[in-house]
Amino acid sequence: MNRAKIKRRKRLSILLLGFIAISTSGFLILSASRDSLIFFYSPTELMEKQDIAEKVIRIGGLVREKSIISKGQLKIEFIVEDGENHILVYYAGMLPDLFREGQGVICEGKMGKNRIFRANKILAKHDEKYMPPEVADALKKTGKWKGVEEKK
Repeated sequence: MNRAKIKRRKRLSILLLGFIAISTSGFLILSASRDSLIFFYSPTELMEKQDIAEKVIRIGGLVREKSIISKGQLKIEFIVEDGENHILVYYAGMLPDLFREGQGVICEGKMGKNRIFRANKILAKHDEKYMPPEVADALKKTGKWKGVEEKK
């Protein structure tokens, strides 16, 4: 074989090894990060899911009027709704200052076997303007949207 063919094969094998190395590292990074991803659901989407028990997820919607029940010092139960469905949420800890009935809320935690969401983090916003698009869309569909439409 002449030198040109040897150089071509060498370049091709280096490129092939590089492609395999990059593909393998990309696959490993994506599979490792899959465990650390936190998925976001509205109450309606959450009702349809079956394989979420004991996975850390986020739910979002509005705190239902007259649903907040104090269960002692720093323990609270309330209902998060999106207009179609609702989820009972249990939380132990300090609530954000902006948390109140009728306002947007995002809860991070795990769904218990009895379909009670056990939140370990509560994020409250002062209106639906800052709500994730999925929850805002669900509220718009049910007519409970109170935010301002975006101008395009």
